[in-house]
Amino acid sequence: MEDLPFIPSLRRRGLRGGYKFTTLPIGRECPLSPCGRGLGEGYFCINTLMTDIKQPIVEIRNLSKSYRRGIQVIPVLENINFDIPEGEFLALMGPSGSGKSTLLNLIAGIDKTDTGTVMVGGLDITSMTETELARWRAANVGFIFQFYNLIPVLTAFENVELPLLLTWLSRKERREHVEMVLQMVGLADRMSHYPSQLSGGQQQRVAIARAIVTDPTLLVADEPTGDLDRVSAEEILELMARLNQEFGKTIIMVTHDPHAAERAHIIRKLEKGILNAHS
Repeated sequence: MEDLPFIPSLRRRGLRGGYKFTTLPIGRECPLSPCGRGLGEGYFCINTLMTDIKQPIVEIRNLSKSYRRGIQVIPVLENINFDIPEGEFLALMGPSGSGKSTLLNLIAGIDKTDTGTVMVGGLDITSMTETELARWRAANVGFIFQFYNLIPVLTAFENVELPLLLTWLSRKERREHVEMVLQMVGLADRMSHYPSQLSGGQQQRVAIARAIVTDPTLLVADEPTGDLDRVSAEEILELMARLNQEFGKTIIMVTHDPHAAERAHIIRKLEKGILNAHS
């Protein structure tokens, strides 16, 4: 029987993001010590062992990307090289047209590089076929969009359940997962509501629940607060910070907003397709 992909009782206990997870099926004895007793510095056990060792989850090498407009070649990204440690919250900033969203799409496997490699979790996604990429995205990437991208004729519950329909989970297991993440984002009492019956902030929380319900390796967010008022934006940023700090989720966020970027642990800036080495 598969473990639940998310354990609500998991807490950091003072550790900062960048965990390395080793999931143990419920009932299996911890190989280091039973129930976490006697573990060394930086370890504990709640059916999951965590260590405060930051390994790169994303490794980008010599990445370049351009688009064609007729016979004109328009460079978008030039020779990008950087790593994103596992469990980090990274913000990509830069003016419009600097290549932020293009870089996010390349990391998420939505677009293809011209040259260079993108490694995620040790896998070279630039060498995958379209079919392999589709499967990889479904299992490893949670998307959070500026305009929510909820299906208006589906309830909050049904919108969140959609990614799970591609899994082998039973109907009962899907319901448990959906109810759990909607409770996490504070919408347990709005499961039967349609998007038109929810505020902008509530719709974005449904979108976040949909993004995390499969327990993805990465959460990628493209201007997640761009369509929200200041109060709702603050609630969304607080929720994203909690997902990172308490649950160790790796988050990559594109934003124009310096206030939003302050929530990230790392800020990288793009200027005309070139990554600022000092950001």
